[in-house]
Amino acid sequence: MTSTPLLPAGSAIRARGAVRRRTDGVDALVVALWLACGGLILLPIGALLVLAGRGDQLGVLLHGDVLQAGANSLFSATVSALAAVVIGTTFAVLLDRTDLPGRTVLRLLALSPLLMPPFVGAIAWLGIAGPTSPLNLWWRGTFGAPLWSIYGADGVILLLTIHSYPIAMLIVSAALRRIPTDLEQAARISGAGPARALTSVTVPLLRPALVSSFVLIAVGNLADFGIPSIIGLPERFVTLATLVYRYLQSGTVDDPLAVVATIGVVLLVLALLALVADGLLARRGWELDSSNAVPERTPLGHARVGVGAMMWAVVLLITVLPLLALLTQTLLRAPGVPLTWENLTLDHLVRAVTTPSALAGAANSTMLASLAAVICGILGLAIGVVVARTSGRAPRALGAVAMVPQAIPGIVIAVAWLILAPSLGLFNTPWLILVAYVTSFTALVVQAVAAPLSATPTSAEEAARVAGAGRLRALVDISARMATPAAVAGAVIVAVTAVRELTLSVLLLSPGSQTLGVAIFNFQQAGAFSTASAWSLIVALVGLAVIGLATRRTS
Repeated sequence: MTSTPLLPAGSAIRARGAVRRRTDGVDALVVALWLACGGLILLPIGALLVLAGRGDQLGVLLHGDVLQAGANSLFSATVSALAAVVIGTTFAVLLDRTDLPGRTVLRLLALSPLLMPPFVGAIAWLGIAGPTSPLNLWWRGTFGAPLWSIYGADGVILLLTIHSYPIAMLIVSAALRRIPTDLEQAARISGAGPARALTSVTVPLLRPALVSSFVLIAVGNLADFGIPSIIGLPERFVTLATLVYRYLQSGTVDDPLAVVATIGVVLLVLALLALVADGLLARRGWELDSSNAVPERTPLGHARVGVGAMMWAVVLLITVLPLLALLTQTLLRAPGVPLTWENLTLDHLVRAVTTPSALAGAANSTMLASLAAVICGILGLAIGVVVARTSGRAPRALGAVAMVPQAIPGIVIAVAWLILAPSLGLFNTPWLILVAYVTSFTALVVQAVAAPLSATPTSAEEAARVAGAGRLRALVDISARMATPAAVAGAVIVAVTAVRELTLSVLLLSPGSQTLGVAIFNFQQAGAFSTASAWSLIVALVGLAVIGLATRRTS
């Protein structure tokens, strides 16, 4: 008679726990989320790489127009990113570490360019420095030539800088809050003045934040479409984004999809190289202990009034003047006529809000943005909870894959889905734009959910497990519920971003799926400048209203 060996009590409990862990549904959830991310992210990127990897279109990269467009893209992205980092860092230091007057209102105004789509900002600035702007008309009448025309490379760089410096400002401001003020106080005790302590101690410690903001802005500006198409093309300043659009629309090259796929891979490689360089440089940064000391603002002394006045002038020039230019362009009977009461009319505004194509575009944008917000909210909530509350290689890799689209220019995502669209039955349907939105914007919700949830103690989930709940039940009842407000906030950001998006929509446009951004762009390209300005003004005011309500709710 053989005896059956008895397992120790602890081993039996661990064995039962292992069986329960395998069958409690969390692993199935991870697999389902992997399938979703694979279909939305890995599949289109893989299709892009496969089509470009055939090799029969590599020679197109050596064509003169592609080389020129690539050089223009690198030049404008690099210069605008450098300028944006300088401006954003200056604003962050003045607003967070000095006694500048009116800091709260100035910070809100300085961040407002984030709310205005870049192509809307381009239309607005045409009213300030375009050939028919009141300033240039007056200058031409007085001196015989315009003061400065915004068309061309310098205008593209200026507007890319204006619409991206708030990103640097946000990143540097967050880094400033992590720098202990004890270091500045030690420098002050050693005899350094306030300005010397700020520039010799604090600013050097911001180096990782400066590099990160530069990389993020440069990658975003590298493939921007709206500003180069409106400001650069009239002076034949062609970038890779506008060149891809021309290839897809004009049919001037053989097999245009393979050509733009090859260009898309080049953009993808440049973006990934920039992010790898950023990661390597970040490892050389300093890890500082946090400090409970109250930040001591550097007194500006006699320069306080002058610096404050200059700051107010620059911020108002950047934020309020474009809105006034849009209003002027909307109300004037025709571009270039004198700004008098007799030349003001509401006809353009009425025509804009009654134009069928624009109304259809607004309806499509609202529908697509709402669906994208719901899908991204649910998917991002699930991924964020799994990444923040489960361990293992699969959840960590899932989080990394979900965040990949943040490092990919929108034009690359659009081209990738164009390749897949015919085989999936999405070609010439609005759902092609929707899946591209979901691919691009799910990372916004994942980031909004995972970051705060990772910093929240797991005691509630542990209590649920002790009470008999499985891992999946604890994640759904505890973690998901705690993270739902963050997911809703992320979904709102997705909706606001998608409703005014241009790059994806203009490349994936199909009959009956025109969006509001494409409608405004088409008005501008067709010479209906007043109608384009009217809709741009509406979009800008709605964006400002959204941030005003959000600020009021959180104040």
